[in-house]
Amino acid sequence: MNSVVLNSNDISRAITRIAHEILEKNQGAENLVLVGIRTRGVTLSKRLQEKIKAIENVQVDLGMLDITLYRDDLGSGKNPPQLKATEIAFSIEGKDVILCDDVLFTGRTIRAAFDALMDFGRPASIQLAVLIDRGHRELPIRPDYVGKNIPTSKAMRVKVKLKEDDDGEDQVIVIDQTS
Repeated sequence: MNSVVLNSNDISRAITRIAHEILEKNQGAENLVLVGIRTRGVTLSKRLQEKIKAIENVQVDLGMLDITLYRDDLGSGKNPPQLKATEIAFSIEGKDVILCDDVLFTGRTIRAAFDALMDFGRPASIQLAVLIDRGHRELPIRPDYVGKNIPTSKAMRVKVKLKEDDDGEDQVIVIDQTS
């Protein structure tokens, strides 16, 4: 059984709220950079960049991070990893990095992203922004900014669909795989 838990308007409001929270916590956008984890984390970071520009009239740098080679399950998959480009064309040294992803689940993707980011320098801080936090952490990782907390069982899947990546409308769907 599938259920839509966020529609396009809900996602837009969540991104607007997260942008305001980021600006409030960091007292503006002067030292901020956004880094999205491929694929939908990049789309979310682009949307946050647009919101921050609309609010503060400041264009924050935006980077894209591929964490494939930093994953702890790299050798266990049946399919070979699909490498995509990491594009961080600015220094993160001393910056407040806002790391963006669509869904936070076990925390393993974020751990890999931390490792990947450290190859680019030493930021002042790394803050985590996610659209969905579904719980079930295996590592002690907690988001700083959350669009929506969605308690799920491990048998459920959370699918984020964004029009830029999925040829359609924005929505978040919870898929119960036990049905």
